[in-house]
Amino acid sequence: MSHWIGSTSSADAGMSDFKECLKQLRDGHPEEALLNARRALGVAPKNPFYLSYTGLLAALAEKRYADAELLCQEALAMKHNHAQLYLNLAEVYFQAGRTQEAISTLEKGMVSSGRDFRLRRALEKIGVRREPVFAFLHRSHPLNQKLGRLRH
Repeated sequence: MSHWIGSTSSADAGMSDFKECLKQLRDGHPEEALLNARRALGVAPKNPFYLSYTGLLAALAEKRYADAELLCQEALAMKHNHAQLYLNLAEVYFQAGRTQEAISTLEKGMVSSGRDFRLRRALEKIGVRREPVFAFLHRSHPLNQKLGRLRH
């Protein structure tokens, strides 16, 4: 059992750097977050989350949209059923001024990863609204208002 002591599994490889990346991103420091994401990716280059966040941060910190898009798409090719990977690619498109592609990516995410509330919220943030419950009534009709709130 002593060979287990002090070694990290492949699942743990880069995790401390990735956690720091997420903290720096949350705190509004994309440049520092990108450094940590790149370190994590160097340790585990086939981790789709490390790829995706490195792409997102390359867009946010360095405006390298083409590289960012490729990294995020590579991550989605590896794990196509996780909402966060769609959110990251959509944000890259949005930052690049490609709003329609961001919307399309989020809609694909809704199909591939389920109706994740984060995807729905991102679509609403961009300006895409759900259809009213009763299309024949105006969106502001009390029935649509009440039933629309229940749907969330």
